[in-house]
Amino acid sequence: MEHSNEPKWYVLHTFSGYENVAKENLETVVKKFNLQDRIFEMVIPEEDVIEEKNGKKKLVTRKSMPCYLLVKMIYGDDLWHNVTNTRGITGFVGPKGRPLALTEEEVMKMRLEKIKVETDIEIGDKVEIIEGPLDKMIGTVVAVDAEAGVVTVTVEMFGRENNVELSFEQVHKIQA
Repeated sequence: MEHSNEPKWYVLHTFSGYENVAKENLETVVKKFNLQDRIFEMVIPEEDVIEEKNGKKKLVTRKSMPCYLLVKMIYGDDLWHNVTNTRGITGFVGPKGRPLALTEEEVMKMRLEKIKVETDIEIGDKVEIIEGPLDKMIGTVVAVDAEAGVVTVTVEMFGRENNVELSFEQVHKIQA
């Protein structure tokens, strides 16, 4: 496998229920072996869903890809043992357990990379949520983080107001 200087996203397989432990252990390995210039980011894929329990609805964060950990790194064969010998990680996802980087399309679809998005959304604006579990709900913008590409919106849910953080692509400004 060629040694690229461009960081790419790879998928690691973890033991069931050990995603957080595997991530913490890999963070320890990165510090121990000074790999900060090779391993940059680790993400456990999660999504917000509305669960109903005993007649009450609640917004919860759930793992969208159980048993997987996504890692942005500059891969080289010298890293293979450091990563695969980390407690909680069973190996890389790829042919014969060899790393296969995610395509740019997969990275975009999973929203692993933040795209700088210009927006005219401001605090106080009314917006409609156009994607996700709160689709079609209307809310009021209470914070805008242009760097991260997210807005905090207050929506009325279950009889009270709740703040939710959404990406710019998940909301549409309602013209007054």
